[in-house]
Amino acid sequence: MKTVFMGTPVFSLSCLEALLDAGHEVAAVFTQPDKPRNRGKQIQMTPVKECALKHDIPVYQPLSLRKGEDAERSLAVLRDIAPDCIVVVAYGQILPRKILELPKYGCINVHASLLPKYRGAAPMQRCIQDGEKVTGVTTMYMAEGLDTGDMIMKTEVAITPEMTGSELHDLLSAAGAELIVKTLSALEDGTAVRTPQTGDTCYAAMITKEELKLDFTKPAEAVHNFIRAMSDAPCTYTFLDGKRLKVYRAALSGMVSSAPAGTVADPEKFAVVCGDGRCVEFTEIQPEGGKRMDAASFLRGKKLEKGALLG
Repeated sequence: MKTVFMGTPVFSLSCLEALLDAGHEVAAVFTQPDKPRNRGKQIQMTPVKECALKHDIPVYQPLSLRKGEDAERSLAVLRDIAPDCIVVVAYGQILPRKILELPKYGCINVHASLLPKYRGAAPMQRCIQDGEKVTGVTTMYMAEGLDTGDMIMKTEVAITPEMTGSELHDLLSAAGAELIVKTLSALEDGTAVRTPQTGDTCYAAMITKEELKLDFTKPAEAVHNFIRAMSDAPCTYTFLDGKRLKVYRAALSGMVSSAPAGTVADPEKFAVVCGDGRCVEFTEIQPEGGKRMDAASFLRGKKLEKGALLG
């Protein structure tokens, strides 16, 4: 099948590579414009662009597909290619109706949740944050609404009690790659279904920098879930002695305390009191200006006082 692939981050790579491995013709790749990254602010290509160039696939990076000269040029390119299908995986732009209606088999999206739950930008982190035990990947026909199109296929992935957002990311990326290949096969042989989204839904809002600061007034389980949801990136944090302390991993503690939320209840285990009186124990952290390390190594060089207040 002749396809055009639209995607940007690492999550998209497995789907692009799976399409190529399955023998589909990827006639072009659309990805977000290159941006300055990291401390050096050097311009870096998106992961999908790097992959496309390795396979000698033409790359297009319009600022917008909905308005302006970039949108007009992009529509002309797509009409010239005349793809059978456009596959969209974490692209980061909304497609206009003219593009949605262009391919023979439509525009097919790979979304990292079991729709209609967790529509939106951060489904992997939000489902862990909410304490979900199961999530998955859904392929769907794209519509003008946000992740509202008719579903085609789903696959489930279990969320274990200590699984982090980055671990779930890798599992869902691999699951999405398998599912998109099966979906395109179903489109070609005429067995693809259209299942409207019905039932309970929720929105997985984009993660903001402001919300990453730990709120110890919440119950311990909620604090623990939030820490693992945001690990390894963008990562939660708190403040110790006025300096930022990133928290990558934590564990639920059996300790209970009547001390105020945010208090260090056990300095030897880095146990911190939460809003329900239960504690979480930091197990992997990164002090301001230092390296990422396990909490035990940190505590060998830093003496904590019982009753110290974080945040």
